[in-house]
Formats: sequence, structure tokens, C-alpha cells
Amino acid sequence: MMRSRLSLLLLASGVILSLAMGIRHGFGFFMAPITGEHGWGREAFALALGLQNLVWGVAQPFSGAIADRRGPARVLLIGALCYAAGLLLMTVSATPWQFSLSAGVLIGFALSCTTYSVIFGVIARTVPTARRSRAMGIASAAGSFGQFALVPVERSLIDAMGWIPALVLLAGAIALCAPLAKTIGHLDDPAQRPPETGRLLPKMAATFAQAWRERSFRLLMAGYFVCGFQVVFIGVHLPVYLRDKGMSGSVASLALALIGLFNVFGSFCAGEWGSRIPKPRLLSGLYLARSVIIALFLLCPLSSWSVALFAASIGFLWLATVPLTNGIIASQFGVGHLGLLSGAVFFAHQAGSFLGVWLGGWVFDATGSYDIVWIGAILLGVMASLANLPIREEPVASFAGERPS
Repeated sequence: MMRSRLSLLLLASGVILSLAMGIRHGFGFFMAPITGEHGWGREAFALALGLQNLVWGVAQPFSGAIADRRGPARVLLIGALCYAAGLLLMTVSATPWQFSLSAGVLIGFALSCTTYSVIFGVIARTVPTARRSRAMGIASAAGSFGQFALVPVERSLIDAMGWIPALVLLAGAIALCAPLAKTIGHLDDPAQRPPETGRLLPKMAATFAQAWRERSFRLLMAGYFVCGFQVVFIGVHLPVYLRDKGMSGSVASLALALIGLFNVFGSFCAGEWGSRIPKPRLLSGLYLARSVIIALFLLCPLSSWSVALFAASIGFLWLATVPLTNGIIASQFGVGHLGLLSGAVFFAHQAGSFLGVWLGGWVFDATGSYDIVWIGAILLGVMASLANLPIREEPVASFAGERPS
């Protein structure tokens, strides 16, 4: 595609990903004021965000498949509007089940429409194979930049105005993504979409079953489960973990901002390295490095410097899995069903996310400590490292008609 069209696609995609990913990464700062005002335990808040991640994962294959077959414009538009509605409804959710419906179900569905599987499907269909890994790395970096830019903003809004006005302003910001949906829809290449023959659900089931027979696909899902467990547990519970240890709110804000900042570099580098080094090998090293970093963080004396070093290190590896994982799927199965298969793998990620965020709240309420979950994150990282080593990214023969060109 022409350079100007590629630049416009990456710019529009980057804005949507920055807002969608950036806003959700700051939800940890809302835990203390919301639970304090309503008198809830941390498990109630954590359960809602765990449900958010689970719904996101369940809905993602469907959102991706619809975008694959009928284009991304309507999917992105509906997602932006649902996201804004969910944020507004959070302000009037007076019970845990109401909060679970707004912050959990509605925003979880919205995220399935506005994040990586849908965006990467467009990129894969429109960007030449030689430049695809780099383009995915740039898009991942945009989502990371949103975390870096918006997390401090969210905390500042809460401190200056209170959590309700902060959510209202964030709802207005995400609604601005709606006009960009049409732009991305015009840039998508309809010639690369699978034919709309047959009913959607049977076609989805058959495509997934065909992919599931591949051992590499199953191992990729297992690794992505661990990714979700680690990053969402850390993203949601790190601010209150640091507060429990006597650290100031500014240290927690800096930590999440540094995760976002170094995530920009890590995502971009992963996209670059993925075009030169076997992606399964990179993923294996990444998961092992995460376990080492978490272990060192727990073993070293806690200080503002150790928090900053941990945030920068784990941030570099935060979403580096995204371009690598999606690149492997495109190499194995082609681009025609990338939204569906990427969404299916992402479901495993979100199942891990649900377990990580909910287990963090449940374990803390039961024991007064996060130690068990931290140790679990270390052990799971080692297992994910081993699972990714035997993955092969060669094209799958049964998907020969969908291989990248």
C-alpha cells in the first residue's frame, strides 16, 4: 500500500489503541476510592475487572470474525460507543453486581471491538508481508503509549476532581474514536477478507477446530494465558500493593507510567526483532525474563528506585508478546481469518487475566498478602517459556489458501 495510506492507517489505529488500552490500564487507581465509598472489599472490584477481561476474551473471536468478513468500521464504532457508555454507568453503579455489568460486561465487550485482534486484522490485510511485523510492532507501541500518557492523567483527574468526574471525562475521550472507525474501514482491503458464504458460527467453529488440531496453536494459547495472568494482576494490583507497603501514590503512578513508556520501546523492538529472529524463541526468552524480573523485585529491598527499575524492566516486556504472537498466527494460518484466530488465542490471554486479577483480590482478602499470587506468576512464566520453545511458525498446509502473500 502507498506510504501515505499506511501512515494514516497506523495513525488512526494508534489513536484508538492508545485510548482503549490507556484508559483500562488506569483502572487500578479507581480501586481505592470506589471501594472506599461503597464499602466493598477488594475482591468485588477485582471480580468486576476480572469479568471485564473474561468477557473481552469471550467476545473477541466474534468481534474479530465479524471484522474479518464484513469490515472493521461498524465493529470499531460500536466498541467506542459501548466503552463510553460503560464508563458513564460505572459512576452510578451502587452495588457490586451493577459495577460488574458496567465495568465488567459492557467495557469488556467494548474492548473486544477496539483493540488488537480487530486492528491487527486490518494491518495484516493491507500491509505487505515483509513490513507486517514492523507495522504490528508500531501499533502495539501506540497502545503502550496510551498507558504511558493516560495513566498519570487518570490519577491526576481523580486527585483533582474525584473519581466520578474523571470517568465522565474519560467517556468523552473514548467517544472521539467513533469518527476514526470510518477512516480505518476505508483503508481495509476487502479483497483479503474471507468470503461471506455460509453462516458465521459454523464457519467460525470449523476454522477454529482446524487450527486447534495444530500443536503449535495450542501451545501459543497456553503461553498467552500466562501473559494475561501476569500483566493484568500487576496492572491492577500493583498500585494498592505499593500503597500497602507504605509507598506514596506518586510512586505507583510513576510505576504504571514507566511500564507504559518502556512498553512503547519493547513493543516496537519486538516487531523489529520478529522479522529477523524466530518468534517462538523470542517469546520463550520473554516469558523467562519476566519471571526473573518479578523474582528480583520481590527479593530486593523495596524502594522508589527498585519500583522504577521493576516497572521499566517489566514494561519493556509488557506487550512485546502481542506482535510476536499475532505474527506467528499470520505465518501459520494466513491473514483471512486473523481476527478470528487471534481472538481465539486472545481468549486464553483473557482467561489468564481473569484468574490473575480475581485471584489477587481473593487471596489478599483471605490472607492479607499478595505473596501467593506473585509466586504463581513466577512459576507460570517459566512454564510459558518452555511451552513456546517447540512452536513452529511454518504455514499450515490445511490453510494453504489463506497464507500470507
